[in-house]
Amino acid sequence: MTGKNNLTEYGMLGAKSIEPRENEPKPLCLSMRTREAAKALGISERTLWDLTSKGKIPYVRLSKAILYPVDSLRDWLKRQAEQNMITNSEK
Repeated sequence: MTGKNNLTEYGMLGAKSIEPRENEPKPLCLSMRTREAAKALGISERTLWDLTSKGKIPYVRLSKAILYPVDSLRDWLKRQAEQNMITNSEK
């Protein structure tokens, strides 16, 4: 595709997506998939799956997809840090 426009082709079927313009903010990410969440938390995907299966980390199941809400992960991580500070100060 030539010329100036905001469409970019991708994929074998010629699907198109609209890219944000330079002065527009990026779309807000409300949730992450497993790989993204593990990377954001700095842990392996396996560790994240273990935490998920034990119900120790917030997640949402939509059909077959497991999603990790960004705000819930932030809150969870903050609570974990606070618990560690309390535990460490008692020693």
